[in-house]
Amino acid sequence: MDGTAAAGDRNPAGGPAGPSGADHGPEAGRTGAGQASVPNGLAGADAGRSAGQSGVTDSGTDSAAGTGRAATPNGLADPADTGAPGGTSGDAPKKSSGRTGRNLPAAVGVGVALGAVVIGSLYFVKVAFLVVVLVAIGVGIHEIVKAFGGFGIRVPLPPLLAGMAAMVLGPYWGGTTFLVGAFSVTVMVLLVWRMFQGAEGFVRDATAAVFVAVYPALLAGFVPLLLAPEDGPDRVIVFVVVTVCSDIGGYFAGIFFGRHRMSPLISPKKTWEGFAGSTLACVVGGALLVHFLLQGEYWEGAVVGVAGVVCATLGDLIESVIKRDIGIKDMGTLLPGHGGAMDRLDSLLFTLVPVWLLLTLLVPVA
Repeated sequence: MDGTAAAGDRNPAGGPAGPSGADHGPEAGRTGAGQASVPNGLAGADAGRSAGQSGVTDSGTDSAAGTGRAATPNGLADPADTGAPGGTSGDAPKKSSGRTGRNLPAAVGVGVALGAVVIGSLYFVKVAFLVVVLVAIGVGIHEIVKAFGGFGIRVPLPPLLAGMAAMVLGPYWGGTTFLVGAFSVTVMVLLVWRMFQGAEGFVRDATAAVFVAVYPALLAGFVPLLLAPEDGPDRVIVFVVVTVCSDIGGYFAGIFFGRHRMSPLISPKKTWEGFAGSTLACVVGGALLVHFLLQGEYWEGAVVGVAGVVCATLGDLIESVIKRDIGIKDMGTLLPGHGGAMDRLDSLLFTLVPVWLLLTLLVPVA
């Protein structure tokens, strides 16, 4: 998620004009970055990183990003979110979407629709929420496996989806014991599955497969643990809303006050001012929700809010690092104005386990 962005992680439309269109054509992809003389495109990757650090990007549009990927077969080109905060990236996107760099009406519409699905499934048919989680995480795993495949990493999808289903559904009835067992069996099956495909690249592919079994599958396995108690739906609402508060608070604080970049090399649009807005929103939201929904103390909710904003921000940065490493901007295009499923799940996944743990310790079920 883009909680602490000065204007979202996408290039703003209001930035100064970048290089001319000729610099971004096929000729630039072949010769401007020096990739014709380096077959693996490593020089082009270094050039892209240098350009990103100077606030000028060469992949601000889909066509330019496609050119960058074609010229660098190993996928080492940086994604197109390397502009400086406050609208100083080089190229404007193909279609203007205001200061935020995203299609805000579409993003809001999708967010409202997802919220309705979450609330409806939680409070009308409690277990149905697990089906929503199952679909969302399944799409996210598909996006990651597809992205890794473009990078030359083979990750077996069928055993991952089966293991994820066991981890998301089983713990609702079997608890943490079932979750640990399902995860362990999933890892064993992944290793054996990959073994029969040959020794070449085994360690690389198996490591990536286990990574996906942890992120997002194992982390999502804590949703049924959060949902299982009698007041489980309220606990899930606390977790989701606190995470959303981080995104919304950072989004608006970053737009209006963002000046100091938080992590220029990872996600240049995120600012400390945006993080302050996220913190305020999470602390207030957490305190109110824990008090009124779970009958906890205000300070307990504030603690949950602090943990939520830290973990949501880290989850967003982790996702940015993954996308930067494999040279893509978004994990997918499923959700208009948001990107792929994983582009919405990143902060939620990283916030889930700490919030579950804190609520279990501080606000036990009555």
